[in-house]
Amino acid sequence: MKMKVKEVADLVGISVRTLHHYDAIGLLTPEETTDTGYRYYSERNLETLQQILFFRELEFPLKEIKNILSEPSFDRQQALQLHRKLLLEKRERIDQMIATIDKTTQYIKGERDMSNEEKFQGFNFNHNPYEEEARKLWGAKAVEQSNTAFENKAVGEKMNDIYRKLAHLTNTPPESAEAQTAITEWYEFLNTHTGHHYTLEAFKGLGHMYIADERFTTNIDQFGAGLAQFMSEAMTFFADHNKN
Repeated sequence: MKMKVKEVADLVGISVRTLHHYDAIGLLTPEETTDTGYRYYSERNLETLQQILFFRELEFPLKEIKNILSEPSFDRQQALQLHRKLLLEKRERIDQMIATIDKTTQYIKGERDMSNEEKFQGFNFNHNPYEEEARKLWGAKAVEQSNTAFENKAVGEKMNDIYRKLAHLTNTPPESAEAQTAITEWYEFLNTHTGHHYTLEAFKGLGHMYIADERFTTNIDQFGAGLAQFMSEAMTFFADHNKN
């Protein structure tokens, strides 16, 4: 049975904007789109969406998910087993961090001693275990395509500089000349360094994702409170006012 985009959004608990964005970047294309613009999702679409959300829970970037799902060697059953394994490992790490919080609380109250090693139990930023497993299953190519652009330290610094520049402008209107100059720089950066060409509509959709997906919001707002919302509005204005 085919479902409309709103029905899928309500079923899954994500926003319509998120589904529109997935469609815009070619990650999840509805089975049918009518002449009047209505999107209809099939059972197979829902199965793909489930896979996407498992990958997102494990913090895979959308571009990387797209590359993996398009690999001829991708096996859904195999992926589900890997999802399960790594979610169990993630749960174990979360349990360790909760225990670390409880120990730290007792330490602050003077109720126990705490070694430096204990203060950081549960944290591990040295590698992405899921990425390592993905390389084994689907080959390095799908993973490398998404990682290459940001391996260059200079590119990463450039990205952060743009974020910081925009963060200093959040008290100005998103349609202001200063904001639009900075958001133009962001548009050009994405199209130059990510390996993906963003149309104006896709760029606008990406901006919507910055506020629709709390993971985007959290990552962006570390440069300044409200930055994700500001960028979303600036990107919408940029896209709407640069159409031919």
